[in-house]
Amino acid sequence: MKGTNFSNPAGFILLGFSDQPQLETILLLVVSITYVLTLVGNTAIILVSYLNPKLHTPMYFFLSNLSFLDLCFTTSIIPQMLWNFKGPEKTISYTGCVIQLYVALGLGSTECVLLAVMAYDRFNAICRPLHYGVIMHPKLLWHLAAVAWISGFVESTVQTILVFQLPLCSHHRVDDFMCEEPALIKIACVNTTFLENELSVASVLYLVIPLGLILVSYGCVAGSVLRIKSGEGRRKAFGTCGSHLLVVVLFFGTSISVYIQPKSNYTQNHSKFLTLFYTVVTPSLNPLIYTLRNKEVKWALRRLLSRDSLGLNLL
Repeated sequence: MKGTNFSNPAGFILLGFSDQPQLETILLLVVSITYVLTLVGNTAIILVSYLNPKLHTPMYFFLSNLSFLDLCFTTSIIPQMLWNFKGPEKTISYTGCVIQLYVALGLGSTECVLLAVMAYDRFNAICRPLHYGVIMHPKLLWHLAAVAWISGFVESTVQTILVFQLPLCSHHRVDDFMCEEPALIKIACVNTTFLENELSVASVLYLVIPLGLILVSYGCVAGSVLRIKSGEGRRKAFGTCGSHLLVVVLFFGTSISVYIQPKSNYTQNHSKFLTLFYTVVTPSLNPLIYTLRNKEVKWALRRLLSRDSLGLNLL
């Protein structure tokens, strides 16, 4: 077992894109701007959903949860990423790595379940409109949100414990810009077949099954929408569901590519860019996708901004 360290290392070296310093400079600027947009956009959605009584509906309750989740998710990853891009210092402490993996994996798993819950909400709203208020009552909303958050962090707890019980190679060089499970598995100096298989099973449970439920849900929704006689009604239904489907495709598409086969050649060559996409790009696009395609949110935002402008003028 030469080259193996059975004790906890002092820290890890996150290689990221250190072999491409020019790319790191570009990414530093792009990721900084994207992070600001993520903070502003998701905070705005939470505020308008809370302050506007017309948006106190199940859809915006879950959308607020998604926005809060994305704020936490990006904040657990991007500040460390920017520090790594900024200069030659690429290290992260052992404790910091454990915390980052636990939080990011927990929030990512929660998002998978939450997107499935949001699809269930849209299914009831469009396919069972007469019973929607009875089915999606406030108590059920809180229960569904709790299931998403709790199940996500239960999964994260199991995965984090399993990963950090592995004996690691003494170089502790993680070929990624964050502490992500597939990248950490690659630096283990033992046979990781069991953990790879376990990760694949977890990926099926938290990625493939939720995606399948979402697609079935929206298959039913599409059938119901096509039976709507009103052209305006069809456009509104497709607009609302289309925005959710776009988020689903962006998030699940990249996540599945990274996690289903953690040691595949494809993942090894492209995982950093895929990870960059679902950790940085997707959370920043969520507010834009929902607001640009949703008249209610745009109206609420304009009202909030006009009220703030009026308040400043009075001062």
